[in-house]
Amino acid sequence: MKMIGSDLFLMKITILSMLASTGLSRVKRQDDSHSYPVGENEIEPLIIDRGPYFDKSVSRNVTALVGKTAYLGCRVRNLGNRTVSWIRHRDLHLLTVNRFTYTSDQRFSALHNPQTEDWTLLVRYPQKRDAGIYECQVGTTPPIGHSMYLSVVEPITMLLGGPEMYINQGSTMNLTCVVRHSPEPPPSIYWTHDQQEINYDSPRGGVSVITEKGDITVSYLLIQRATEKDSGRYTCHPSNANPKTLTVHVLSGEHPAAMQHGGQLRLEYPFAVIFLSITVTLIAP
Repeated sequence: MKMIGSDLFLMKITILSMLASTGLSRVKRQDDSHSYPVGENEIEPLIIDRGPYFDKSVSRNVTALVGKTAYLGCRVRNLGNRTVSWIRHRDLHLLTVNRFTYTSDQRFSALHNPQTEDWTLLVRYPQKRDAGIYECQVGTTPPIGHSMYLSVVEPITMLLGGPEMYINQGSTMNLTCVVRHSPEPPPSIYWTHDQQEINYDSPRGGVSVITEKGDITVSYLLIQRATEKDSGRYTCHPSNANPKTLTVHVLSGEHPAAMQHGGQLRLEYPFAVIFLSITVTLIAP
């Protein structure tokens, strides 16, 4: 339907009346710092200034290794000119305000890049006593906070069959190193024999390592056709955990495949170590 000039004028008057009846709001455009009067029911690509709020997609649980710097992240949207503080819940101690440290413990500091909305609490050389709740707080009225939990763990390294192992000459030596309670798999694990790093490509041959990484990381050192020269102290060195050592005795001659050791009967097989407890009863004739 074709509209004449008078009809268009009446339509404009009607629209203005509707806007007046619904009231006006002042909102901010996403790409502009100025406010514009717009009807509440008008559909526009506009964002209401809602004040600071936390990005809840950031993980609230952080696990750190003993002695390795911990990073607690806090992302604050629409901060404006408010302050961001970090507080330790255990003693309600104020640690940082913006990028300033307010504790005598200089292991704590705040990290912030002005180009981002992230405020990160750094805990250098964390110890197990540092575990607990930390709160990222914004200085609104009243203040708003976002709590996080820091876990500090110390990985455990185990060598199965230690501290001493007995095997027969000519058999396959299987040393198994297990790393537990690590927030991430060790980037690398290497082995030493009598404090010398083992060369897997040596002319001797028959030496290999298999490492399976996961929540529990396992590294297998396999030495085929063991000789007396293979006796000695073997150490597993995970890159993010303490090393562990055991002593291997390679038996020559007519020694049996099983030896009595420490009240247990130990049988050696290429890929397993079986322990059988035994009880001996002597009966007089």
